[in-house]
Amino acid sequence: MEQGTSLLRDGFLLLGSGLAFVLLFRKLGLGATLGYLVAGAVVGPQVLGLVGDAESKMGVAELGITLLLFLVGLELSPSRLWRMKRDIFGFGLLQVVLCGLAVAAIVWLFTGFTLAAAIALGLPLALSSTAQVLPMLQSAGRMRTPFGERAFSVLLFQDLSIVPMITIVAALSRNPADQMGPPGWLLAVYTVVAITGLILAGRFILRPLFMLIGNLGEREMFVFAGLFTVLASAAVMESLGLSTALGAFIAGVMLADSPYRHELEADVEPFRSILLGLFFLSIGMVLDLHAIAERPLFVVAMAAALIVAKAVIIGGMALVARMNWRGALALGLLLSQGGEFGFVLFAQAQRAYLIAPEAASLFGAVVTLSMATTPFLMMATRRLRAEAAPSADGLETPNQDGASALVVGYGRFGQTVAQMLMGQNVSVTLIDQDVEMIQVAGTFGAKVYYGDGTRLDLLRQAGAADAQLLLFCMDGDPLDADAVRAIANAFPDATIFIRAYDRRAMIKLDGAPYKAVVREVYESAICMGRLALGELGLDDEAINNGEADYRDRDGERLRRQAESGDMHAGDDRMIVRPVAKGECG
Repeated sequence: MEQGTSLLRDGFLLLGSGLAFVLLFRKLGLGATLGYLVAGAVVGPQVLGLVGDAESKMGVAELGITLLLFLVGLELSPSRLWRMKRDIFGFGLLQVVLCGLAVAAIVWLFTGFTLAAAIALGLPLALSSTAQVLPMLQSAGRMRTPFGERAFSVLLFQDLSIVPMITIVAALSRNPADQMGPPGWLLAVYTVVAITGLILAGRFILRPLFMLIGNLGEREMFVFAGLFTVLASAAVMESLGLSTALGAFIAGVMLADSPYRHELEADVEPFRSILLGLFFLSIGMVLDLHAIAERPLFVVAMAAALIVAKAVIIGGMALVARMNWRGALALGLLLSQGGEFGFVLFAQAQRAYLIAPEAASLFGAVVTLSMATTPFLMMATRRLRAEAAPSADGLETPNQDGASALVVGYGRFGQTVAQMLMGQNVSVTLIDQDVEMIQVAGTFGAKVYYGDGTRLDLLRQAGAADAQLLLFCMDGDPLDADAVRAIANAFPDATIFIRAYDRRAMIKLDGAPYKAVVREVYESAICMGRLALGELGLDDEAINNGEADYRDRDGERLRRQAESGDMHAGDDRMIVRPVAKGECG
C-alpha cells in the first residue's frame, strides 16, 4: 500500500510540476522540453528532493522516445523517403560526420579527456533535438516546405544514426561485460535482418490486423494495436541489442501508406506526449547540479562552442547545397543545439566506462543549455533571417491598351476567369496588388499590372472607359454597393461582374448596378448537389427542378435578409429536412 501511495504521490508531483513549468516556459517562448527539464531538476533529489528513483522512471519514460520515432515514421511513406533520400543520406550523413568529428576534436583538445571519451561525447553532441525542432517547424507552418523537409531529413538521419553510434561506443567500451557482446559487424547484420523482418511483418501481419480491427469498428482496439506495434518492434530490436527507437521508426514507415495512419497518430500521440514529458522530467532529475555548479564556466563555454561549431558547419553545408544565406543561417541555428538522444548515449558511454558520471552530468547540462538558447537565437535573428518583402519597385502600373476586359484580382478565381476570356481571343488587362503573386505569375508568362483595382483613377488609367467588361475577382469582400455605384457612374459603358465571398458580401452589394455577382462556392456546391442526385438515380428533369427550387428558395431568403438586415430573415425558406411531395416551390 505504501508503494502505491508513493507512486501516486510521485505522479502527482511530477505531472503538477511539469504542467506548471511547461506553461511558464511556453508563455516565455522557450518550449515544453526545457520546462520539463527544469521541473525535473526542481522536484528531484538535487533541489527540493520531493521525488526520487529517477533511474527506474527513466526506464519507462524512454518509451516516449520510441513512440516519438514511431510517429515520425508514420509521417514518412516509403515513396517520400525515397524522394528525400539525397537530403537524408547525403546532407544528413555529412552533417553527423562533420559535426561529430568537429565537436569530438573540441572536447579532446580543451578538456584533457582521452580520445575514446572525446569520441563518445562528441558524436552524441552532433545530434540535434527532434523533440524541440519538430514542434518549432510545425508551429511555424514550415514542415512541408523545402526548408522544413531539409531540416526534417537531417533530424531523421540523426535518429537513424543512433544504431551505429551505440555500436561505436560498444566497440570503444572498457566494460568487460560489453566485450563479451557481439562484434560490430554482427550487430550490422542483426540490424539488416531485423529491418527486413519488420518490413515483412508490416506487410503481412500489421496491415491485415488493422484491416480486421477497422472492419469490426472497434475504435478502442486501435489504441491497443498501435501500442502493441510499437512495443513489439522495439522488443525485437532490444532482444538483438539494437536501437528500440529504430524498430519503432521502421514500424511507423510500414504503416505510413495505410488507410489507418491518421487513426494511429491520433491514438498514440497522447501516450507519446506523456511519456516524452516524463523522459525529460527524469533527465532533469538525474542531472548532477553540484558537479555543474562547481564548473559553470566550463558548461557555458562548451555549450557556446557546440552551438557555434554546429551552426557554422550546418550553415556552410547549406550554402554549398545552394540554399540562400538566410535559409542557411536559419538551418544552422535551428539545428545548433544538442538533443535528447545525447542523454541516452552519455548513459551508454558511462556504462562502457568511457566517461565518469560527473562528465555525463556536465555534458547533459551542456545539451540542456544549448537547447535553451535555440528559441532565443531564432527570435534574435528573426529580422535578419526574414526574406525581404517583395517590393513593388519596377512593377508596371496598367495603361490604356485597348483591352475589352479588365480582370481585377489574379488569384485562383481571377486566373480561371481570365484564361476563359483569353481562350476566346478576348483582350484582357490583369490587375493585382499582391507583389509576390505578380512575380510568380510572371514566371508563367502572365503579364499582371500592379495597383489597387478598386480605385477610379487606376481603372481609368487601365482603360476602363473603353472596356466592355469590368470583372472584380479579388479575395474577401472589398467592394460595397456605394463603391460599385461610383465605378458604374464613372464607366457607364462597361458591364460589371463581381465575385463575392459569401451571402454577407452579397448583402453588402444589395442595390448596386452590377450585371451579376458570383458567390464563391455557390455554383460549385450546386454542381456537387446535381452530381449527387444523379448518382442516386434521379432523371435530368427531377434534378433541374430540384436545382430551380433551391435557387428560388435561396434567392428569396437572400432578398429578405438584405431588406431587413437580419440574417435569420427567411429561415422558413431553408430546407432542413427531406421535402415531402407537394411541398416544393
